[in-house]
Amino acid sequence: MRRVLGCLCLWLGAGPWAAAQSGAVTPEVVKSLLARIEKLERRVAELEGAQGARKPAETPPASPPAPAPPTPLEVHERMMRPEESGQSLPSSPTLKLAGFSDFNFGSTTQRGFRSGFTEGQFAMHVTSALSPRVNVFGELSFTARPDAGTGTPAATGFNAEVERLMIRFDQSDYFKVSFGRYHTPINWWNNTFHHGQWLQTTVGRPEMTQFGGRFIPVHFVGGLVEGAVPAGGLHLNYNLGLGNGRGAVLSRGGDAGDNNNHRALLANLFVKPDRLFGLQAGGSVYRDKIAVGARSFDEWITSGHIVWQKENPEVILEGANVRHSEAGRSGSSNSLAYYAQVAYRLPWWGQQWKPYYRFEYIHIPRGDAVFAGVPSLAGSAAGMRYDLTAFAALKLEYRNQRRPGAQRVHGAFLQTSFTF
Repeated sequence: MRRVLGCLCLWLGAGPWAAAQSGAVTPEVVKSLLARIEKLERRVAELEGAQGARKPAETPPASPPAPAPPTPLEVHERMMRPEESGQSLPSSPTLKLAGFSDFNFGSTTQRGFRSGFTEGQFAMHVTSALSPRVNVFGELSFTARPDAGTGTPAATGFNAEVERLMIRFDQSDYFKVSFGRYHTPINWWNNTFHHGQWLQTTVGRPEMTQFGGRFIPVHFVGGLVEGAVPAGGLHLNYNLGLGNGRGAVLSRGGDAGDNNNHRALLANLFVKPDRLFGLQAGGSVYRDKIAVGARSFDEWITSGHIVWQKENPEVILEGANVRHSEAGRSGSSNSLAYYAQVAYRLPWWGQQWKPYYRFEYIHIPRGDAVFAGVPSLAGSAAGMRYDLTAFAALKLEYRNQRRPGAQRVHGAFLQTSFTF
């Protein structure tokens, strides 16, 4: 269209100029020019109309789908993220705090279980950047005691515990060194969902990772070397550790020192591929020598996991085998535990509802002297999580559990958990 109008202007301008040069500007010439202008205006109008008919109707751009709300872990990481590397730091360390707690109501068919309300753990996460490459992290918990006020002197109302405390030196993303008390990184759940029930989807943890449980060493005191390597888009992550391992009480780490002269060793490898963002898969090995009374046992733990860290859906598959062999004797025992959990954040009602289901299984052979008294288990848990806000949730959970030689136990649990 612009080309047509340009030619028209040149043509109209050329006619009068030529006529002026020849001195032949007459009424007939003017009349002819006016007729041509009228004819060309009609033609331009026809061309514009044809072009408008061919132009497709503009459709409003499709609105993008509403993004899924951040997971509790993502929210917590943003809250506790230390100063970015390279930024100037104040003359003294600056602490960042995050708190967690929960209140519960439970009722089961188990004999001796008292239904009612209970106060969950009160946990505090503390971070402090000492320099652009040196950070300190701590986790404190306060747990209500059922024997509060009894005894002489009277028992306190809460047990205080330093759950985690570590100082880490970040040379680069590939190489980081830390020393302290950790949640042992040989189990995905244990290394991801720490104290603070709000972080996890469910009301309770799988039995194999229970705080105070004996199946895996939940805590580890020592040093870790860790990092991540791109590895062609696979993002290979590693943890290598040397520490005290289990304490005299198997459910606790060696906080005050190892109970024998043998350190625990661990190695944990997992990948987070770019092409399947949200997927994590890996495995771990743990080696220690533990004492049970006057007897000594070699302990080998091998574990693996596959996790899809999305809200739509969330899939967690994890298993571990614990092998014990007594020093000076032939033979060994293998105890097995695994669980599978699936959850899905519903796209309706503001994406606040998240149903979930978990099946778990533990098998302890009779010949395992280290795990004597630890019962086997087959159970399921199904529930619904409702996020009141980005920092508080309500959860309703039903459990069905069966242990050898005992009746099946049914239970219902209601929990409100939050961070602040």
